[in-house]
Amino acid sequence: MNIIFKIDTWQEIYYSLKNNKLRTFLTMIGVGWGMFLFVALLGAAKGMENGFDRVFSGFATNSIFLWAQNTSIPYDGFPKGRKMDLHLSDLEMLPKKIGEIDYISPQSSRGKFGSPGELFSNNGKNATYTLTGDFPVGNKISEKKLIFGRYINDADMSGSKNVIVIGEEIYKNFFDAKKNEDPIGKTITVKGIFFNVIGVFRVKKTGGPENDQSAFIPFTTFSKMYNEGDKVGFFAIVSKPEADLNVVENDVKDALKTKYHVSPDDTNAFGSFNLGREFGKLTGFLTGMQILTIVVGSLTILAGVIAISNILLITVKERTKEIGIRRALGAKPAEVRNQILLESVVITLVSGILGFVLGIFLLMVINIATKDQDSFPFYNPTVNYGQVFGAMAIMVILGLIIGMIPAQRAVKIRPIEALRSE
Repeated sequence: MNIIFKIDTWQEIYYSLKNNKLRTFLTMIGVGWGMFLFVALLGAAKGMENGFDRVFSGFATNSIFLWAQNTSIPYDGFPKGRKMDLHLSDLEMLPKKIGEIDYISPQSSRGKFGSPGELFSNNGKNATYTLTGDFPVGNKISEKKLIFGRYINDADMSGSKNVIVIGEEIYKNFFDAKKNEDPIGKTITVKGIFFNVIGVFRVKKTGGPENDQSAFIPFTTFSKMYNEGDKVGFFAIVSKPEADLNVVENDVKDALKTKYHVSPDDTNAFGSFNLGREFGKLTGFLTGMQILTIVVGSLTILAGVIAISNILLITVKERTKEIGIRRALGAKPAEVRNQILLESVVITLVSGILGFVLGIFLLMVINIATKDQDSFPFYNPTVNYGQVFGAMAIMVILGLIIGMIPAQRAVKIRPIEALRSE
């Protein structure tokens, strides 16, 4: 359109907006607020998603935690209320029967699931912490961020070595953290037994499945300490990526019920926590937030664009005589229409850009304010620029469509009638 490149056109738009400053400002608020809301809420939703991703980073979210309880139904000659146990032999049986299992980590602990913790001692200091017997594969399910040393390995397991990996809080209590003392090779007493420290791990303070007031020793060492033989406290089971975790959970329970002669209808014999299902609910909630943000922001933008149309209708009515003079001097209907449309697009685009800039500025402020906070999973609020520019394009198109109403009204004005108007 040649009208876009005419200086006169832009001068007319400038003077039109300048002469109606308050009206133009109030009109722009609607569209600008819609874009601001769109950007701010979209960024906030992404910030929450990034926060939860950071909390669960290094943790296998497609995992199930399963433990033994008591039977609730008499079956196959066994009475109701029979205490169940998991055993290391299940570690070989379950993957053979259920091909969707990727790997299993048996664990036993003191201080989890309501059991009392264990007494730790060093240099005259005593404190109670969580103690867990783990396999090396356990670090694949919940990866520990090591600040000193290493994690348990196969040699520690086969030799039932008295080695221990401690959390940062235990390290700070028993060693000189201010001087960054290296604890590797030094000893801590647990239940009156000396353990060599082989690693120290740190846990983020934003929650998550682990805490740094816990320690890990080889599973074989733990079993000997508490004379538990091949009993296992619980299994952490990770499914293959393509597997349905709910199906795997049910298949594991069914296999254990068959092995230990438990009624197929007994829902109490084995307890479980399906982390994948809970994580799916969380991601579904975050996706819903993003969709709601897009809907609310889009409707707000639409309301603002409609307001622009109403304002331009008033403007056309006020400029009836001016339009009549232009038509009488030879202005074509297309030129009048295009100027009104261009005015609509300018207001819409400028409002959207201002809203976008303010929204990005707010996200920057939020990011700075929450950068080092640990109380809530929120991190790096960003926006998808493709979505934002898509919304901007739709906004401009809507501005053109809505602007057609006052533009057509201006075109229908007859020069002779316009000149007679007051």
